[in-house]
Amino acid sequence: MESKAEAQKKPDLKETADYFKHLSLFWTDMAYLISSKPSALTSAGPMRKFTMQTKKLANEMIESNEDLIEFNNRLTEYYKQLSDTWNEAQKRFNTKVPEIPNDVEQIESSKRVWIDIFENAFTQLFDSEKFGENFGKLISSELELSKHWNNMIAVLLEAVNVPTKNDLNEVYQELHLLRKRVSKLEKSEKKAVVEHNGK
Repeated sequence: MESKAEAQKKPDLKETADYFKHLSLFWTDMAYLISSKPSALTSAGPMRKFTMQTKKLANEMIESNEDLIEFNNRLTEYYKQLSDTWNEAQKRFNTKVPEIPNDVEQIESSKRVWIDIFENAFTQLFDSEKFGENFGKLISSELELSKHWNNMIAVLLEAVNVPTKNDLNEVYQELHLLRKRVSKLEKSEKKAVVEHNGK
């Protein structure tokens, strides 16, 4: 058992990640301040916009590193839980069916035993709170990573004057509203024509 002094000497992974993040943001800010104006002045077209967005892009990359570490930890735990369950179920099967089956009946019965053992083992795993908690955190860290990557892609697309996903969504929404308005106008026009012809 380790003493308190030894435990305090060990670097904390979160503290290290926070320090790296802080240091990276500091140097990103410095590099941006030093280089943004001259590079923006000498750049033309898409590169000018890109140099103006480099700080935003660098911040997204730094933020995504933390989520990537979390995602990798959760993914490792996910596969560890699966492999541990598989190994444990295989050991149980090996103790129940120690010999290699010789005839068709023995093969069928050992297959049923294998299916039952593995089905029970994995059902218990998937029903466990530990698995559910880890899987939930795995999915949420994956969504966070996806959000960062989408933001980075949006910055890059904006730099080269290509519409982003948000731009396209706004256009689709406007189109949808326009179709509804046109449909309403057509209905009211038909109603007015019917009323006019009825007189």
